[in-house]
Amino acid sequence: MQENVLFAFGLTLLAGLSTGIGSLMAFTSKKFSPKFLSAALGLSAGVMIYVSFVEIFPKAQSSLTAVYGEKSGHWFTLLAFFAGMGLIALIDNLVPSYENPHEMKYMECEQKKTAIPDEKKLMRMGLFSALAIGIHNFPEGLATFMAAVKDPTLGISIAVAIAIHNIPEGIAVSVPVYYSTKSRQKAFFYSFLSGLSEPVGALLGFVLLKTVLNEAAFGMVFAAVAGIMVYISLDELLPTAEEYAEHHIAITGLIAGMMIMAVSLALL
Repeated sequence: MQENVLFAFGLTLLAGLSTGIGSLMAFTSKKFSPKFLSAALGLSAGVMIYVSFVEIFPKAQSSLTAVYGEKSGHWFTLLAFFAGMGLIALIDNLVPSYENPHEMKYMECEQKKTAIPDEKKLMRMGLFSALAIGIHNFPEGLATFMAAVKDPTLGISIAVAIAIHNIPEGIAVSVPVYYSTKSRQKAFFYSFLSGLSEPVGALLGFVLLKTVLNEAAFGMVFAAVAGIMVYISLDELLPTAEEYAEHHIAITGLIAGMMIMAVSLALL
């Protein structure tokens, strides 16, 4: 397992820094297709939901039942799964709704050319969004890292899904900062910086791996990761996908993501 640590950290770093892709897309928004991003976000949700229930949750349950027995192991798996959901829900609730990066107001402002708030307010929006995204990305980094350490192929799938998920977050940071400072460099820098908390989450995973991660701890962490990913998919990815385009485009992407993940797991 130890030989996968560097690979897992690299995956997590790439996934986190994909917020910079969102920043670049915001600057070329006339050429970018909201329908394409909607389908991509739906696909990302499909990958994360499918892999959570079909791969991660069963692996967590297998680890915990091996340690605690079938009945107790099953209950510990459920407890950790919903604890993961509770953790990410708590983080969401601590972020004021107006500054929540998953409310895609900034891209809409850019596309519709509506009235823009004053520069100080915009800068505050951008900085709050960067902070909120950093907080959200911390458990996502842990999720990507832990999955990649246990199963590198699974880690790649999750990293790609989370990278797609981070694109609109980069938009949410860069657009208000750009309109506030008129600097593309600063807008890109802040959106790029907001993704760095994912590799920080990976470092926490590495500490856990080296110090306390036995079979029981691994099962609890993996079950929590499954809960985090399901929550992100249902609360963030799908609603954001529907904001960008029609409902059926998001759902088509969701089904496509599940199919791709199912086929890839069957072939490997």
